[in-house]
Parts: sequence; structure tokens; C-alpha cells
Amino acid sequence: MITISRQLMDAVFDHGREGYPHEVCGIFLGTFEGENKRVVEVRRAKNLNTERAHDRYNMDPKDVVMAEKEGRERGLEILGFYHSHPDHPNEPSEHDRELAVNAFAYVYSFLIVAVKEGKEVIPRSWVLNDKTDRFDEEKIETAGD
Repeated sequence: MITISRQLMDAVFDHGREGYPHEVCGIFLGTFEGENKRVVEVRRAKNLNTERAHDRYNMDPKDVVMAEKEGRERGLEILGFYHSHPDHPNEPSEHDRELAVNAFAYVYSFLIVAVKEGKEVIPRSWVLNDKTDRFDEEKIETAGD
């Protein structure tokens, strides 16, 4: 399960709406609490994919390295990542799966926000299964509801 405050989830939604009709991406920092992940900071990242930004993202590695470094200094870890799917379902694409498998990203959450017509946003979160290399949906708990 991933736990995130309403305020931080709204920041993800705002980023998705602002970037529409292109995919946006970002990083979750926080703490692991057993099998639970508690998000305490959301960081926007640059999408380096300019040719297919409407349906692909390639997160700038510099943003990931900086988040990891600054998070470590504050006792935080990277818990996962988010990206948007403009006018598409909030389910991982084969491209999303390949990126995660190639990065051996089995402990991270992958939150996908469907952004419909630049307005409505609907989140779902996924975790890469280390036995099947497929995504399993994980529960999102929004604190402050």
C-alpha cells in the first residue's frame, strides 16, 4: 500500500493537468513502513521524451539522482514514481512495464494518473511483481480524507 496526503496527491493531479496533453512524470520520497510506503514529498521530473511526449515518458536521470541524494540527507528514500496518461487508461503500458523491469524496480510504486480532456484525473498505483515481471495493483490510501 502507498499512503499519500490529499495535498500531495493534489500536487500530482495539478502536474498532470498542467502538462496535458503530454505525459508528465515525478518522484515520490518518503519512508518504508514495513510493506507500506508513506509519501512525504512529491518531486516533479523532466520528461526527456520530446518525440512522443503525448504517450511516452523518459524521466531525466538527473532528477532521480538529485531526489535520491537530497532525500538521503533528510532520511527519506525514493518510494516510487508517477506519470500521467493523457486521454488513456491509468493502466501500465508495455513500455511502462519494460522500463520497470529493465530498472529492476520491484520495490517501487508506479502511480499512473489518467488525465481526461485535461481536467478529470484518476489515480491507480502499481507494483512490479518480482516473480511474473507483471504489474499488480496496489491500494492507495489518501490521508486527510
